[in-house]
Amino acid sequence: MALTGRAALLAALGSIPVGVLEPGWTGILAVNGSLALACACDYALAAPVRRLALTRSGDTSARLGETADVTLTVTNPSPRLLRARLRDAWPPSSWQPGTEPSRHRLTVPPGERRSVTTRLRPTRRGDRQADRVTIRSYGPLGLFSRQGTHRLPWTVRVLPPFTSRKHLPAKLARLRELDGRTSVLTRGEGTEFDSLREYVPGDDTRSIDWRATARQSSVAVRTWRPERDRHILLVLDTGRTSAGRVGDAPRLDASMDAALLLAALAARAGDRVDLLAYDRRVRALVQGRSARDVLPSLVNAMATVEPELVETDARGLTGTILRTAPRRSLIVLLTTLDAAAVEQGLFPVLPQLVQRHTVLVASVADPHIARMAQARGSVEAVYEAAAAAQAQSERRRTAEHLRRHGVTVVDATPEDLAPALADAYLALKAAGRL
Repeated sequence: MALTGRAALLAALGSIPVGVLEPGWTGILAVNGSLALACACDYALAAPVRRLALTRSGDTSARLGETADVTLTVTNPSPRLLRARLRDAWPPSSWQPGTEPSRHRLTVPPGERRSVTTRLRPTRRGDRQADRVTIRSYGPLGLFSRQGTHRLPWTVRVLPPFTSRKHLPAKLARLRELDGRTSVLTRGEGTEFDSLREYVPGDDTRSIDWRATARQSSVAVRTWRPERDRHILLVLDTGRTSAGRVGDAPRLDASMDAALLLAALAARAGDRVDLLAYDRRVRALVQGRSARDVLPSLVNAMATVEPELVETDARGLTGTILRTAPRRSLIVLLTTLDAAAVEQGLFPVLPQLVQRHTVLVASVADPHIARMAQARGSVEAVYEAAAAAQAQSERRRTAEHLRRHGVTVVDATPEDLAPALADAYLALKAAGRL
């Protein structure tokens, strides 16, 4: 229960005539007694809060940057009219800073129900769980209120945004070219024989199958396609280096976006895609999903994965990879190219991986480093440019060292990492290296 601002205002206004006309206890009792009686009546006429029945419905998931509507239905079983203010509490990251769409006013007649909707716009991935629902019920005079809380659990899972989805049509078109299934049919750049078909103008004459042509009345050409049903293991390094922010988001988020584009492309290409997130232990593992279910499964598993401020255990990661992928696979390791982390962590265990698998390392580059390297005009800018050039040189040296071990390296900014990783996958597929 609580007094309202209206009751305090009436008490203040009532003190004026008391002080002028009847100063003393008599005047005080006359004013405050009347006000107390009015507050008691108002409290008695306010609808009870704890007897209210509350239910939730609405969205249980949303992509980062999109909205999720959660509806709260309030049923008033009492014989009194409910005049209330309601606060549906959620974590602060459930909406943009400076806004709080969780406060509502509602009026519910006796025996009826009303619904209010809280529109969430989360600013971080992960699970957002509803806290308590606080209701303040007012009497008809608005002088006194009843207040109570209800616990009504609800969880909204905030999924990765998958902004690189816009690149998928172009990469699928390139995949169709590799399969030899374009409108102007080409030989295809795969290494696995697909079928024979009739020659059309524009075909590569080297693809003509002369034996098949001799057996029929038309010229036949061979079509090729990349190998299918290959195994791809996406490995997210969730150690401390993945927590570094590039722009407005951690490196891990850019790695997830690139992994999702590659997974969507590989599933369309007929390959099997698994996911492993690891630092010192397994944070997420997705295996054995069909082409239709792999992308939703990856998105759902990535939603709750956060960077851990610990050094990644490279030996433990290698052992987990070898157990997860016992047969030859394409290992896509999304990690850092920082010299210290790679030299102390990845290099000692790299021979075990490249001996049994095809390894592709993808790393998020900071575009601010490139801008620093071009800065001039002051002593500070020249020093920053020198530091940036040294950092870029170390990354190039680390990448070259990896390539000498047979590792394919992709180093790109967050905007370019996803399409660059997809192009690297298509190039490996065209070369028959999967």
